Order: sequence, then structure tokens, then C-alpha cells
Amino acid sequence: MPPNTTATSGDKPVKSGRKKGRKARLIVLVLVLAIIGGIAYGAYWSISTVRASFPQTTGSITLKGLSGPVSVQRDGYGIPQVYADSDADLFMAQGYVQAQDRFYEMDVRRHMTSGRLSEMFGKSQIDNDEFLRTLGWDRIAKKEYDSKLSDSTKKYLQAYAKGVNAYLEGKDGADISLEYAALGFTNDYKPAEWTPVDSVSWLKAMAWDLRGNMQDEIDRALMTSRLGSQQIAELYPEYNYETHQPIVQEGQYDKLTKTFEQGGGEGGGSGDKSGSGSGDTSGSGDTSGGSGSALQSQLSGLYDVLDDLPTAVGVNGNGIGSNSWVVGGAHTITGKPLLANDPHLSASLPSVWYQMGLHCRKISSACQYDVAGYTFAGMPGVVIGHNADISWGMTNSGVDVTDLYLEKLSGDDGYQYDGKVKPFVTREETIKVAGGDSKKIVVRQTEDGMPLLSDRDDELVDVGKRAKVEGEAPDRGDGYGVALKWTALEEGTTMDAVFAMNKAKDWNDFRKAAELFDVPSQNLVYADTKNHIGYQLPGKIPTRAKGVDGSIPAEGWDSKYRWREFIEFDELPYEYDPARGYIVTANQAVIDKDEYPYTLTTDWGYGARSQRITDLIKGKIKGGGKISTDDMRQMQMDDDSQVAKLLRPYLLKINLKDPDVREAQDLLQGWDYSQDPDSAAAAYFNAVWRNILKLAFGNKLPKELRVEGQCLWVDPVNTTGPVDDTDKVRECGQRDADQAQPDGGDRWFEVVRRLVDKKNSPWWTTPAVGTRPEAVNDRDKLFARAMIDARWELTAKLGKDIDTWSWGRLHRLFLKNQTLGTSGPGFLQYILNRGPWKLGGGEATVDATGWNAAGGYGVVWVPSMRMVVNLDDLDKSKWINLTGASGHAFSAHYTDQTGKWADGELLDWSFGKKAVDGSTVDTLTLEP
Repeated sequence: MPPNTTATSGDKPVKSGRKKGRKARLIVLVLVLAIIGGIAYGAYWSISTVRASFPQTTGSITLKGLSGPVSVQRDGYGIPQVYADSDADLFMAQGYVQAQDRFYEMDVRRHMTSGRLSEMFGKSQIDNDEFLRTLGWDRIAKKEYDSKLSDSTKKYLQAYAKGVNAYLEGKDGADISLEYAALGFTNDYKPAEWTPVDSVSWLKAMAWDLRGNMQDEIDRALMTSRLGSQQIAELYPEYNYETHQPIVQEGQYDKLTKTFEQGGGEGGGSGDKSGSGSGDTSGSGDTSGGSGSALQSQLSGLYDVLDDLPTAVGVNGNGIGSNSWVVGGAHTITGKPLLANDPHLSASLPSVWYQMGLHCRKISSACQYDVAGYTFAGMPGVVIGHNADISWGMTNSGVDVTDLYLEKLSGDDGYQYDGKVKPFVTREETIKVAGGDSKKIVVRQTEDGMPLLSDRDDELVDVGKRAKVEGEAPDRGDGYGVALKWTALEEGTTMDAVFAMNKAKDWNDFRKAAELFDVPSQNLVYADTKNHIGYQLPGKIPTRAKGVDGSIPAEGWDSKYRWREFIEFDELPYEYDPARGYIVTANQAVIDKDEYPYTLTTDWGYGARSQRITDLIKGKIKGGGKISTDDMRQMQMDDDSQVAKLLRPYLLKINLKDPDVREAQDLLQGWDYSQDPDSAAAAYFNAVWRNILKLAFGNKLPKELRVEGQCLWVDPVNTTGPVDDTDKVRECGQRDADQAQPDGGDRWFEVVRRLVDKKNSPWWTTPAVGTRPEAVNDRDKLFARAMIDARWELTAKLGKDIDTWSWGRLHRLFLKNQTLGTSGPGFLQYILNRGPWKLGGGEATVDATGWNAAGGYGVVWVPSMRMVVNLDDLDKSKWINLTGASGHAFSAHYTDQTGKWADGELLDWSFGKKAVDGSTVDTLTLEP
């Protein structure tokens, strides 16, 4: 979502390198909040005022511009199914209905994508707007709309905008949502008409949050100030193809025809391809500079800027993942495929997804669509779902489509390139500010369209002037800037792809649609009613010069580091009806690196989830077993801890003197590794895991990556036993807040997995600090200390009696409204926010309710929706959303799906007209 929060129970997601002055996401003007807080909310926020913005869902409404009547049928959860006789009417109605439920969310989104948040929320958003203007998403979207998209797509976007504007006509802010009424106290802001470009721009925001490894590039470059290449390689181990199969296993690349062909033998099965973790991952050399280089500070400053940006659908490019898999009919009870999908994104309110059905009463050239699924409020069509013939799901592929370049500056207006000075392309942008003066900025970009990101921070500019790069010739120009190369900064055709996918009839249609899917590159899984399954990697994916892998920032002044071309679609990996009968994607490697000529990325997810899903499928079909729709649902909720399976044997062997710590250790005896909300063992293990990461890696990472850590309760007297709680102190700043912290995700599981048998690895050391008088110098001692610290941390958080402990008490989900719910006075937050829900699952598990080891145990990202499509009988498909259909805080459908989502339940998903009629509660007729 646009500016959203990832709220937790006091354990807010911690951001590395964050400056204290940049903590706000979308902070409303202090004046606004002061005035709102001073008004008796009972007088203003009356139920009648709030309900005035609720959508009309019954009766009839006249919409100018329709060519015929349109029916909007809503079920008991407010999910709309729209029926029309023309494509234009269908998408116009979609715009109208989404605006009814979610226009405030849509409006915030478009202000984010266009860098105009300050127009709504004042000066607190100027920095964000400056950066977003520099990226220029809306400018690219406008070019895309004008020159790239098909005529039919433009007509659909126009029809959608017409529907949104029909809803807005004659309404003021209070008629639309209570958030506008709140802003209206100090702001004369009024929503403007919707445009087709507003919809296209959202695809750029989505691509930004799913952009791949740019943050890893910065991290690795910053690590060189303190770590050697061997150490960095150990923290970014190579993907292990032996233990975690890639997605594509039965295709091969034909070097002669330069095409990827199906059925070329098993991939990833020969030789030792696990990677020792000892290779040099530097890619393009010592570009990032040596220890103490001023360039380290510049990259650190860029880290701050990036981390403060509002998220669109993810977590600023970090920690996002998803699950999607498809099982062919040979292995299902129905004899037809089953397809499951659950994208892992930021927890937001309302959910990033909007459930909807779009149906032509009769399929013809005039009306071509019969599709249902999940889309984004503000965008026509369906992003993930099914039509009458096929179904599809998506996970983030993680391919590397972003590179940072160090540009050698020459004066204020130029940069060096192959020994020549080239002028920057510049433009002036004016940022309007609610309640304040406008601000003008100058955006500079290279000749090939790379914006200079470092211009957006005075400190970065100054540091860039002083920066040195190791090994560079004396001619360093006038310092360095940081520029971004990214596929989404070029015009694309992803919006065309959405509509093509929505009406695809078979595999060939689907692949043609996938060819249009430029950014973000996603893993696309496929199933159809004819009993076929498939996988396709789409996207505009660059090739690089030999020896350049995009893993760290490259030298912008040398053309050899520039991108060469994009991989042709026919060369991209795919599978169709693989012999094994199923396909699993969960952000793991797409294909064995030894069997494909192009480097797609060096930063895959490490395959913990994908391998677990594969094992669950194999277990079900072993001996001829068959998989049901409910089996797929249960797999989505699998909370088995692979990390615990690895570490428990080591933890149980440790001899602990303190009986209270031994009591906690005993929780792990007989534990089945399930992380359900009621599990005390899961609570303790995850606390141990968090403390292992903090002790092993926290004080070894460079200061540029340090974060605001959580304080821990520790025993100030000794390390072996408790004292009264009154004698404990909350120790901050030494072993915790002043140290860098890992986030606890999939990569850290793989790092520890490769180190755990190296008992004397330097990583298993930690110095004596504060109340810990003895240094730790091996694995078992570090694990012992982590178990002790975890015991007293949970004593402080959950109480001394371990019988009262549970994972759900630590691992809670709070849902916060994306703007006013994060920074308003108490009564307004009470109105807008919901929670907590006690959740199971966790890191590196299929039920990926993510938490950040640096910040605590509160839920940061979640399966943002879940669906299981039954290709034998589409009306027996199941789905659920994180929140509900409505963005109105007092609507019955604001969070009416969240409780069932938390419990792992799925709702019936009606598709056929008879099923939809049977589930309909309200019907609204839109008349021309």
C-alpha cells in the first residue's frame, strides 16, 4: 500500500541506519492533529456523519456514460461481482465500485506515485516527495500511456477513470470518507478527478517495492568498511541447488537457437553446486571503496532516504516473499489442477488487495471478460485470480533489475563517461505544500535516464564531493553521486498484460500475455480446466558485461559496466506439464545457474519455504495419494520451523546451571516444531533465535547498518540465575541498541545453517559488555548465553511462569490505517485501527508471518491474501483477504475477514452466475 505501517505490539519494524529525524511515514500536520484532538469527538464523529460516506449497495444509481445497465451483486462480505454487456461499461462500473469502497486509499496512492503527498499532509512529506519526484514514476507512466499501451487498454483505463469520477461528482471530502473530514480542519484539500495515468502509475509503485536486490547492493558495499570478502560471502552464501530445488527443473536453454525449450532433463541434479560461501561476491570490483571511505557515509545516507519512503505493497524491498504452487490433476482428488497463492506483503489497513468479479453477461467481441480475483483499488482488471478457463498466481521472482552507479561529477552540470564530460538532463519540479510554501527542486539524470538519487540529501551531496574510491586514478572529478538504473524507469506494457491475462483461454494465450509483463518481474504459475499446469518467468531483465553481476554499485564513468541488452522472452525459463506433476514457487532460484547462460540475480531467497512445500506435496502424493482443496489450505498454514529443526539438537545438549533457564530449555524437549499461537516452546525458541542473531552478528556489522534495537531485560548481577524483577535493569545501548542487527529472515537461516558445525567460527564470539563480564568464544557458549537472555527477556515480557507463555502473546498483528491511524490522537486511532490478533507462523515458514529480529516479535509482513483455485469446479474455489472489502472504518466489511484469515480459514468463492446469485446479499443497478 502507499504509506502504510507495519504495526506491532510495541515492537515496531526497525530500519537500519535510520536518522532520528526521519521516523514518520505519513505524519499529518501537527496543527491538524492538535485541532482534531481538541474537538470533542463525540460531537463531530457522530455515527450519522461517518455513515454518510458509506456506499450505496442496493437500489439503482444513474451513471452518465454507461451504454447499458450494470448489476453489482455483493455477498455477505461486501465483495462485489459486476455484470455488464460491454467492456467499457464493465470497467467503468469497476472504477465506480472501487471508489465507493476505497477512494481515500486510491487518492493517497496516486499522491505517493506522483510525489505529491505534501499536498495532502503538509511539510512532513517534503523529503519523500523530493525523492519520488526524482524517480518520476508518474512521468514514466504518462509516456507509457501515450506511446506504449494498446488502444484497447487506453479505452479501459479511460472507462475506469470515468467511473471513479462519476462517484466523485458532487461530493465533498466528508461525503467520501472520515479521513477527508479530518484533513479538512486545517486543509482546503479537495480530491481531484481521476486520470488513466493515475492507474498506470500504481504499477511503478508496485514495481518499486518488488524491485529485487538494490538494498543488498548497498548493504554489501557498506560492509566492506568492516568486513573482508570472505566474511561478506559468508553473510551472503551462494544458493544451494542440491538441498533446495529451483523452480524450473525440466527445461533447458538451447544455445544454438537461443531459446528456452521444455523437457530437457532434470535441472540442478549433478555435481557439487552448493557453493562453499567462500567466493568473492564483489562482482564489479572495489567500487564501493575501502574502510573509512567517505563513500560509505554517502551510501549510508542513501540507505536512510530509501528506508524512509512510504511502502507501496511490500516492505521497502526487504523481506518480501510469497508462496504459489500448482498441482496437476494426476495428483488431486478432482482429477483437475489445484492452484494456491499467498503473497507476503506489509500488513496494512485496508488490505492492499481488493476482491472482485468482472463478468460479461455474454462473451462476445463487444464484451470479452469473465474473470474474478484480487486487484488493486485504483487499477482496472484483475491482477491474480482466474477466468472461466485458466487460473494464475504470482510470487516475486527477485531477479536483479536495479543497479546503482557511482557517477563521477564534473562541476554542477555534468558527469564523466568514457573520458568525456556529458551534461545532465535536468528538470525543475515544484512541490506544493498544504499549509506552507511551495518548494522547488532540480532533478538531474544521466543521458540514458538514470536519476541522481544522491541529490536528494544535502549530506549525500557533500559527502559525494569528498568521497574517494579505492584504486581510482587521481582524476576524481568533483566527487561522486549515486544514480539508479531500473527497468521501471522505462516505458513498458504491464497494463496491457493484465487485460491479456484476464481473457486468456489457454497456455499459448497466457504466455503471450506474460510477454507483455515487463515490470515487476514475477514468477507466474498457471493451471487450466483442460488439466494443464505451467510456469513462466516474465519481465524486462538486463544482461551485464562479463564479470559484472550487479551485486554492488558499479562505476558509472566506464561504459563496460552499463547494461548490454534485455533477455529475449523466448530465452526466459518456463515449464509446461512437468513430469513430476507439480510446480512450486516461493522466491527460490528460478533455474540452476550452471544450466542457464544469464545471471538473473545473485540474491535468491534461499528456498526454506519452497522446499517445505515440496516436501508436503511429496508426502501427500506418496504411494498414489491425492491432494484436496483443504490439503492446499492446510499447506498454506504450515508453521513448521525449519530453523528449530536445525538448532534444537545443539540447544538441548547445552548444560545450563540455572534451574529457571533449564525449565525453559525443557520446553524444547518433544516439541514438534509447530509455531501455533498457543505454543510456549515456539515463544522460547524464537526468543533464543533472536538472541543468537544479535550476539553472533550484531556487534560485527558496520556502524552504517546499525539500527534502533530493542532493550532486553538482563540480570545485572550474574549470567546464571534470576533475581527479583525489581533488581533487574533494562540495559540499552551496549549489546543492543548500538549494534547492527539482522532481520531474522530466510538468508540468516542459511547463514547459520552453514556455520553451525563450525564450533569455533569467529562469528560465534561476542565481547564482554555491560553486565556480561566474560567474553564468549565458541558456538555452545554463545548459544548458552542466548538461552539465558531469552529466558529473562520472556520473563519480562510474559511473566516468570512459563506455563503462561505463548507465541501468540509475543507475535501479534496490529492493523493501522495507513495515514491518520499512525499519528492521530488516541480517539482517532481508536476509530481507524484494529487489533491485536495473536498469530502463529513466523520466519522461513510457509505461514510466513514475518517479524524482525532487530525490533522484536510483532508481525511485520503477512500472507496478504490466500486463495486456492479448483479448476474442476471453480465455484468450489476458496479465498480470503487480510482485512475486508471496505476502507470505511465503521463499515461491517472493514476487517470482517481478518479473524478468519488469522485462524487459517478460507471463504467460498462464487464465480458462476448461479453461485453468485446464491451468495448475493445486496444488488445495486447502475443505470445509463
